[in-house]
Amino acid sequence: MNVWEQRKKHIIITLMVFFVNYSLDRLTKHLAFRYLFDRDVISLLHDCIRLLYIENDGAFLSMGAQWPPVIKYVLLLVVPIGICVGALLYLMIREDKISRIVILACVAGGGIGNLLDRFLNQFRVIDFMNFGIGGFRTGILNMADLSVTFGTVLFIITEYKNDRHTQKGKT
Repeated sequence: MNVWEQRKKHIIITLMVFFVNYSLDRLTKHLAFRYLFDRDVISLLHDCIRLLYIENDGAFLSMGAQWPPVIKYVLLLVVPIGICVGALLYLMIREDKISRIVILACVAGGGIGNLLDRFLNQFRVIDFMNFGIGGFRTGILNMADLSVTFGTVLFIITEYKNDRHTQKGKT
C-alpha cells in the first residue's frame, strides 16, 4: 500500500470532522442571529440553559477586547489561524491515531469558526448560550467554544490515559 492510500483515510476523517464542527458553528450562529438578535433571554430546563444574543469582541470571556488593534490582529487572528491550519495539515499528513485526529479536528473546526467571525465582523464573535444552576454559570459561548473546550479536555484525558498505559507497559 502506498503512502497516499495509507493517508487517505486520515485525510477524509480530518476533513469530515473539521467541516461538521465548523458547519454546526456557522449554522447555530446564523440561527442565533435570526432568532435571538434583539430579543429577550430564552430560559430552558428551569434556567439551566439560557439563550441570548451577544457579540464578543475579545477572546475567551472577552479577554483582549481592549487590546490595541495590531496586537488583537496578531494574537487573536493571525497566530490562531496558523495554529489551526498547521494542526489540520499535521493531522492529515503525520498523525496515525484516529482518536487524536477526531479530537483535534474538532478543536480546529471550532477555532476556525470563531476566527472567521473575527475576520469578517471586526473581531466580533457571535455568542448565544449560557449554562448553569443558580448563580453558578458559564460565560456566554457558542458551538465553536464547545468544540474547542470539549476537544481540549478530551485530548488531555486521552493523552493522560495513553501516558499511564505506556508507563505501565514499561514496568
